[in-house]
Amino acid sequence: MNKIRVDKWLWSIRIFKSRTLATDACKGGKVKVAGISVKPSYQIAEGEVVVVKKNGFNFEFRAKTLIEKRVGAAIAVTCYEDVTPESEKTKYAEWFLNASPTGEKRERGTGRPTKKERRDIDSIKDGDAYDWGDDE
Repeated sequence: MNKIRVDKWLWSIRIFKSRTLATDACKGGKVKVAGISVKPSYQIAEGEVVVVKKNGFNFEFRAKTLIEKRVGAAIAVTCYEDVTPESEKTKYAEWFLNASPTGEKRERGTGRPTKKERRDIDSIKDGDAYDWGDDE
């Protein structure tokens, strides 16, 4: 029976950008097989379900093909089956659509902020909105 290290497999199917990130996730208890946290050297077999906790979401993958080398995205998708529950996928999709690097939300279609809106946003961020003017 073919087996491969779980960190190597997660990296090769493009779940993690680097092997180091995959290894760190395993060491941090973010990767589970059969409900048990596994070490990076755990030997995964075909058909096993791997649960990966990433960005606060649990993604589940069933190993279809075990590969050691990193391949293109089109090939990588054929090496696993995504068995993540629909509720988790929906939560992730909502989070991804609403996530912004600065944490600001603007209505869709409103475009870029005007100069005045930008000044207002900056004043709120800098804390000047709570300045009572008593700088004695």
